[in-house]
Amino acid sequence: MDPVLAWPPEVLLAAQGIRVAFFDVDGVLTDGGLYYGAEGEALKRFHTLDGHGLKLLARAGIEVAIISGRDSAALRQRLTELGIERCHLGVGHKVAVAESVLAELSLSWDAAAAMGDDWPDLGVLQRAHFACAPPGAHAEARAAADYVTRSPAGGGAVRELCDLLLVAGGHYRRLLESEAGAVP
Repeated sequence: MDPVLAWPPEVLLAAQGIRVAFFDVDGVLTDGGLYYGAEGEALKRFHTLDGHGLKLLARAGIEVAIISGRDSAALRQRLTELGIERCHLGVGHKVAVAESVLAELSLSWDAAAAMGDDWPDLGVLQRAHFACAPPGAHAEARAAADYVTRSPAGGGAVRELCDLLLVAGGHYRRLLESEAGAVP
């Protein structure tokens, strides 16, 4: 089975060697809108493509870490469903948390990718070896990104980065064939 996805060679080269990927939530895993129910509970919409991409990263041995300034029961439920254990919610200083994760994994920023959409993400985006932003991100986040996705936040942007990292790391074809039941 031949993959149909392709990126420019310079993008794939820049994305090689990634062992951990940091993701913001609002404006990355979601469309950035804040929805509240009648009782004041936060409601969030997540895209299944993004969730499956995160699972594929984990299967490829790339650690997934969520670092979000916000916290909600809806978010916790979704992260539990996805089996993501490195969840840091309600975080004020994202760089310190990312550095803690890197130290725990005995990795450096050279092995890190990051996806964010606004000023609180800039420190992580600027330090990561490969930075990514969705197209609706703030101008400063897009400027800090090595790659801006074609897909929107909450609508496949995370999956696009996951696929890019899987292709760059040489994992994509194996996972595609495994999931599709194709013979390698």
